[in-house]
Amino acid sequence: MHSSSRRLLATVALSTVVAVVGTACSSGAGSTDAKDADSGTYTIWDPYPQFAKGSAWTKLLDKCGTQAGVKIQRTGFDTSDLANKTLLAAQQGNSPDVLIVDNPVVSTLAEAGVLTTTDDNKLDTSKVDPNLLAAGQSGGKTYGTPIGANTLALYYNKEVLQEAGVDIASVKDWKSLTAALAKVEKAGKKGITFSAIGTEEGSFQFLPWFWGSGAQLTELDSDEAVSALSLWQDWLKKGYAPNSVINNTQTTSWQEFVGGDYAFAENGTWQLAGAEKAGFEYGVLPIPGSGGGNAAAPTGGEFVTLPVQDDTGRYTTSQKLATCLTSTQNLYDTDTTLSYVAPTSEVQKKQVAANPALKNWVDAVKAAKGRTSGDLGTKYPKISEQLWKAVQSALSGSKSPEDALTSAQAAAE
Repeated sequence: MHSSSRRLLATVALSTVVAVVGTACSSGAGSTDAKDADSGTYTIWDPYPQFAKGSAWTKLLDKCGTQAGVKIQRTGFDTSDLANKTLLAAQQGNSPDVLIVDNPVVSTLAEAGVLTTTDDNKLDTSKVDPNLLAAGQSGGKTYGTPIGANTLALYYNKEVLQEAGVDIASVKDWKSLTAALAKVEKAGKKGITFSAIGTEEGSFQFLPWFWGSGAQLTELDSDEAVSALSLWQDWLKKGYAPNSVINNTQTTSWQEFVGGDYAFAENGTWQLAGAEKAGFEYGVLPIPGSGGGNAAAPTGGEFVTLPVQDDTGRYTTSQKLATCLTSTQNLYDTDTTLSYVAPTSEVQKKQVAANPALKNWVDAVKAAKGRTSGDLGTKYPKISEQLWKAVQSALSGSKSPEDALTSAQAAAE
């Protein structure tokens, strides 16, 4: 990328990145040196600082490097830190060779001219489920390939439902779910917990209900959108959901659920290990749409991308590294480590064969949608901010769902 292009990387891209990351991530830090003087060294940046040297993840990176005949210099960053460091490195002509980045950030980096397209870098995405690949597409071009996906579903406490006389098979749509919550509350237990905090996490958790109503992100004030927000507001009014949801992160709402009194919790694949240790029998149900069927939940997870380099001769090796990381066997191992659902049907089948409990998660991922899909791209963060503000206004009682969403649509435009 030429230096003049680098200067065009707008600071607005930085603020956009900050707004969209952090939905299901861990924290940590690392060295920011991108290029080794030795051209036989290739740099990889990822958002998995929890994996130290010697972990299965770093061993895989080294193995892919060995197969490509190069050394790997890897740095793990906190997710929000990674996006900002990437933009700065691009300005300085110092981008990593391979960048693994949170999927809603891909369109921002693409629009800023940081990433190569799959037409340029020849990454094969033919086996990837189209709904997952869409999160890395912008302006008709594809900017990488997913390494795995996570999404949201409803965890449920079998004991609480049994005591309340609720048959989980009866929960098929919003009406039957609300009826189940009423029975649970009548039995002296708690209904459902989720995260409605005024950040991207709040939007992330509201989206399955928003999309499950038939609403579109380009029309926040539709009747369908109002029905979704009214559902959440009614649950709080009737005591089926706690007032704490307004401040809950996905972590704190999960802590409420594992306390053992709640029938349901909306949360993600990344809580699977915690669910096994909860001390009670649990199940997983895809989030129902208003009239039945599975609602589209937003996809979390990362994309393997190849940033633009001054030395275009590096792309061939970078493509080998990316292809190695996303090969069938390596996807299976990596997604098992990350508690992710694989992005290809071939690997999903292997995952379910090894762990039948993953079937509902695979179904949820197959119905999932990228937050920036439909060419929303960098418009998404602005829309999302207005959405979480509307949720906060309605749940706090300061505005009706209609008024909150009317204001949100006006501000988003």
